[in-house]
Amino acid sequence: MARAATAVDAVAERYLDTFAALDPCAATESGIAGFDDEITDYSPDGVAARAEAARTALRELDAAEPVDDVDSVTVAAMRERLGVLIDMHDAGLDLGELNVIASPVQTMRDVFDLMPTDSEDDWQTIGRRLAKLPERVAGYAEALRAAVAAGRAPAARQVRRGIQQSGQIQRLFIEMVSQAVPDNLVLHAELRQHAENAANAYAALVGVFREEIGPHARDVDACGRDDYRLLSRAFLGAAVDFDETYAWGLERLRSIVAEQDSIADRLYPGASAAEALKRLDDEPRYVIEGTDALARWMQELSDRAVDALADTHFDIAAPLRRLECRIAPTHTGGIYYTGPSEDLSRPGRMWWSVPHGVTTFHTWQETTTVFHEGVPGHHLQIGRAVVLADQLNRWRRLGCWVSGHGEGWALYAERLMADLGWLDDAGNRMGMLDAQRFRAARVVIDIGVHCGLKAPDGGIWDADRAWTFLQSHSAMAEENLRFELDRYLGWPGQAPSYAIGQRIWQQLRDEVTARGVSLKDFHSRALDLGGLPLDVLRSAVLGRG
Repeated sequence: MARAATAVDAVAERYLDTFAALDPCAATESGIAGFDDEITDYSPDGVAARAEAARTALRELDAAEPVDDVDSVTVAAMRERLGVLIDMHDAGLDLGELNVIASPVQTMRDVFDLMPTDSEDDWQTIGRRLAKLPERVAGYAEALRAAVAAGRAPAARQVRRGIQQSGQIQRLFIEMVSQAVPDNLVLHAELRQHAENAANAYAALVGVFREEIGPHARDVDACGRDDYRLLSRAFLGAAVDFDETYAWGLERLRSIVAEQDSIADRLYPGASAAEALKRLDDEPRYVIEGTDALARWMQELSDRAVDALADTHFDIAAPLRRLECRIAPTHTGGIYYTGPSEDLSRPGRMWWSVPHGVTTFHTWQETTTVFHEGVPGHHLQIGRAVVLADQLNRWRRLGCWVSGHGEGWALYAERLMADLGWLDDAGNRMGMLDAQRFRAARVVIDIGVHCGLKAPDGGIWDADRAWTFLQSHSAMAEENLRFELDRYLGWPGQAPSYAIGQRIWQQLRDEVTARGVSLKDFHSRALDLGGLPLDVLRSAVLGRG
């Protein structure tokens, strides 16, 4: 039976509508229709408007009385999420954001990958969005200048990456429209002009980085413990003890390495884990050549997982039983998921952004990634919330993404698939452990660098120590690892949210199942709540016995 909408739901949905209008790039990413011809305003005024919208919603929430448990969870989640957004704004942490993966530099380009291109109407929508991009890039440049003026200049490392990526993005705009609507010469010409203007705007942004921001960029990568405390809470929806979590990360690494050493000896008697990882790359049974073959392999594995898990270990709604696996048009090396649109006309998709020149892929390393991004990972989690339209308000389904909840669940899903026998092959299990080891290493590096903690060698963490440490805990190619390290240094608190979130998910599962609740029921109960701050998730699940 559908749940009746309440006053709390009305506040949440009004806020989502306002949020979508103020952040149309996020709206597109979340699958919220109606804003695909707009680009988010990243200027100081745009940033301030989003903070004011959060304040307004909190005032409205104070006047709305919860009528059931769903309302109580909504109120708790909105107070936490909107509260941290306001705290971030008051601290100046949302102005002129710059990192290598999720700042306006990337978002203003990546949003186009989520847009349909099947018809002339689709390309006209893309054209309208493209036409507005130069003004938005200029507004972002204003925010960068304002951040410098406020004493919050970005790190020099991120500025260098911003220059590099902005140059690459210029070409991507031109490539994006090069084959568009060849039978409509007028529309094709308009698209080319808009793309050239967008490329020119990014060329101007390169000049801003070099001439105005770079000279003021800070040499230190660390953000400091005070900022880190707020940033970590933003990504987790929970406060953690950094010193205890840092120590846990080191112990977690030791445990994973021991398990890897054991498997390495089974694979290649006498070999260390590091030696085994190198030798696995030479195993023909794990090698895929070419991106077309990679996409087919991803799709086949994803389809098998969905077919096997549906109706047994998980409730998977019919619209979610197909996940599209695609090669991304960008070349950053990242693998990521984008959820279905609200009306389910755009399916959930797994994207692999393959670096230039990379043509060989190793399935022992990436089998676990398919489970992370697909089922039972992000696709099940995010898609499940989307289809619960008769139970949860739209903000709960589409607007409440918390990294520690989402990425923590995806890591939990990887381990779960190992427990269910999907990673019994020694090479594939070694790949899962390598990924888990990598995420544990990120906890140590991220907290260590940004909070100025003592490294295992006795010195204070810095970028050089982080690089050496990261290399010793991952089989990833050097180019990918360089990108990853720059990501951690420029996006404090985000990378640890994966392993810390997994830890909290596992603790919650153990506590609930100890009460006699089945594993399948625990999964259904937790996922039916939608995305939540982790503290709110814990209270909601445990409160329901």
